[in-house]
Amino acid sequence: MSDIVHLNALVHGRVQGVYYRAFTSRLAKSLSLKGYVRNTRAGDVEIEVEGNKDKVEELLRQLKIGPPEAIIEKIDLKWSDPKGTYTSFDVRYLD
Repeated sequence: MSDIVHLNALVHGRVQGVYYRAFTSRLAKSLSLKGYVRNTRAGDVEIEVEGNKDKVEELLRQLKIGPPEAIIEKIDLKWSDPKGTYTSFDVRYLD
């Protein structure tokens, strides 16, 4: 069994305009994770991440805390098999 996992997380609360994407990007890169973080039009933040299960779980623990100005109400999680399509961790922007 592989210890590489894929997680899609949708973070609800006061998470836009409080450096949540930058916080997530820095942390994911420090954990050598791949994927992306982006704002949604609904005011949430979406994170798509792949990597070592322990490191993804550490990212998730920190996402529940967030940067100082953030207020995390809830996080919807979808675990799945890794896709292996990411080469880095990026901040994406709405069109």
